[in-house]
Order: sequence, then structure tokens, then C-alpha cells
Amino acid sequence: IMRLAGAEVKHETDYPGWQPKLDSRIMRESVESYKKLFGVEPIVRAIHAGLECGIIIDKFPKMDIISFGPTIKGAHAPGEKLDIASVEKFWLLLLDILKKLK
Repeated sequence: IMRLAGAEVKHETDYPGWQPKLDSRIMRESVESYKKLFGVEPIVRAIHAGLECGIIIDKFPKMDIISFGPTIKGAHAPGEKLDIASVEKFWLLLLDILKKLK
């Protein structure tokens, strides 16, 4: 259909995937911080999404890396929403993890 309409598709960049290391130091420290701060076990899972981690790991393959953040619903769509209450939770977790890795 696109050819009939004279349209072209050009793929200019790759967004490499990455495989989280569930037994890494930063993962262990993050899970420990989450349990300490919030009193429950975090849900740790891989998702199908374009994350900056893939780009970073592509350049620094030995880096220990995780991805986490506040709760976002409807990402990259007109109705995208950020759960404001989850931002503080994310910030507290980030600070605790950074203190441990110092």
C-alpha cells in the first residue's frame, strides 16, 4: 500500500535490547533497599520496551545496570499520565541505592 502511495520508510537508528542480570550487585542492593524502605518485596521483571539501558550497555557491556522509575500510564500517547505519588517513592529508593553504592 505504501509503495502504491509513493511513501517510503527509512529506519535510521537501532534501539538495542538488553538482558537484566538478576544476580548482579546493583539488583541485589536495589531489592534490599526497596524491602527496607517499603516493607514488601519488589516486583522484578523484564518488559518489552525501548529503554536507555540497551544503548548504554551497547557502549559499556560490563556495566551493572537496572531500570526503574515512577509509575507511568499510557506512555507516549496523548493521555500519558504520571502517578505523582510514585515519584517520591522512586526518589527515596534511588537515594538509598546510591548511598549503598558510594
